[in-house]
Amino acid sequence: MAQTYKLFCLGNPLLDVQVRDGDLLKKYDLKANDAILAEEKHMSIYDEIVKNPGVTYVAGGASQNAARGAAYVLPPNSVVYTGCVGKDALADQLRAANEREGLHEVYLVKEGEKTGACAVILTGHDRSLVTTLRAAEKFETSHLSSPSVAPLVQGANVFYVEGFFLTHGVDAVLELSKHASENSKVFALNLSAPFIPQFFSTQLKEVLPYCDIIIGNESEAQQYAATVMYVKTTDLVVIAKGIAAYRKENSRPRIVIITHGPESTILVSSEDPDNAKVYGVEPIPSEEIVDTNGAGDAFAGGFLGAYVAGKSIDECVEVGHKMGAMCVQLVGPQFKWPKVNVL
Repeated sequence: MAQTYKLFCLGNPLLDVQVRDGDLLKKYDLKANDAILAEEKHMSIYDEIVKNPGVTYVAGGASQNAARGAAYVLPPNSVVYTGCVGKDALADQLRAANEREGLHEVYLVKEGEKTGACAVILTGHDRSLVTTLRAAEKFETSHLSSPSVAPLVQGANVFYVEGFFLTHGVDAVLELSKHASENSKVFALNLSAPFIPQFFSTQLKEVLPYCDIIIGNESEAQQYAATVMYVKTTDLVVIAKGIAAYRKENSRPRIVIITHGPESTILVSSEDPDNAKVYGVEPIPSEEIVDTNGAGDAFAGGFLGAYVAGKSIDECVEVGHKMGAMCVQLVGPQFKWPKVNVL
């Protein structure tokens, strides 16, 4: 079984609780298009949001979303995911969503803890994410060497981790990334949110030398430029080159991908940094956009699924775009059924 799962993903399993309610932004001092960890002043939002008649529940967690996207693209038994959940109904909802996409999970289950949740406030085409990690931040690095998980780590040849995990689990990320580097495997990291390079740049710098693929969006990239490169620029090609040039522990070229919503996607390889690639994004009519939550994760899942399937980098970006486009036309990070062949 260990040889079957080619892509191994690690992250914070969360249940997204979504509403379309702009008043909540003002009440809780939130930005329309942002992702933050909940502070004490935000905690009542989780009780308030479930009382909204328009509330919807969607399986979430950045890496888990991407893992489900990759599983959607690939044949069954190609992708495995781990993270920490509580023993509760929220975790059961996550399992059901994973099973639908063909994603195999090996959760660390913590009795007496609540599964993490993310309040998603939708306004127009924007989404504001407010996360309470709960059980997710209780993940133990030893789970990776447990009898049920260690063979899966050994059998995988591509690894993917969300930047959000660096807020509490850098040791686990380092274990996986070093394993990948030392065994000629591929390690991919998503920057995930501007606050990761802004407030967790120390942890990010620890992991960067082992990263073969780095994915982020324009706001994450610009924050990276400010706090890691110490450069104030909005030029995404310049930033991508800077990320690609960061010190590396192995000789494999680093690929950096920066998405920009409906704008062009930028790709730079450290092998040829002066030849940046710019990929146009086919626009979706405004009236067909339902929900942008999870679109970046869908892109990452599509890209990784195509990468594991052996497609060219250009094809990987194309599949990422297709999955992102599919996602924004549905509620939350979900994908069309019956399955659509995007490879």
